[in-house]
Amino acid sequence: MTHNIPSFIDLAIKKKVLQFGEFTTKAGRKSPYFFNLGNFNDGESLRELGKYYAQIIVNSNIEFDMIFGPAYKGIPLVSAIAIALMEHNINIPYSFNRKEIKNHGEGGIIIGSPIRGRVLIIDDVISAGTSINEAVSIINSNDGHVCGIIVAIDRQEKGLSDMSATQEVSEKFNIPTLSIITLDNIIEFLTRQSTFKNELKLIKEYRKEYRVS
Repeated sequence: MTHNIPSFIDLAIKKKVLQFGEFTTKAGRKSPYFFNLGNFNDGESLRELGKYYAQIIVNSNIEFDMIFGPAYKGIPLVSAIAIALMEHNINIPYSFNRKEIKNHGEGGIIIGSPIRGRVLIIDDVISAGTSINEAVSIINSNDGHVCGIIVAIDRQEKGLSDMSATQEVSEKFNIPTLSIITLDNIIEFLTRQSTFKNELKLIKEYRKEYRVS
């Protein structure tokens, strides 16, 4: 079964996860759209989000032993995805990290299952790659092995080189990086709508300037 890309984009717009306007990216670019996964902020939408991620994971055929969510947005993601994977009869452990080391109670920076084996990283988007680099370091230091990365959106724009940030991370760690949707998917969706003509024009201009080769 494949995931329904138009329905995901429609949900993202309704929940104001996908927003249009003028936004500044981490790279300092003026972007005509913004993707804020934190606005999947109620039980129903988080459940649906988990299902979309789970379907991508199942379709990927990536072999993994657990999932890991970088703090902070990765925390609800891995929880929702672990539950959604049960609909596919996949019972998988998950964990996430604290931003600060806890020196009382159980201590450490890892919450949830101990890191082990092949670890699939779950995140919202790869921008500068900072959170992914930190996650890989944490996983490696705990004797785990990163086997792939799943994100909600691939912006498909140049990172530090002529490759996208997603491509850079994938090449750096020699692992697959998959997404629920891409910028191309958003453009295709908006093209079929009659109410987003100006937004579509601005996004196409942005895409032309920063698109990967």
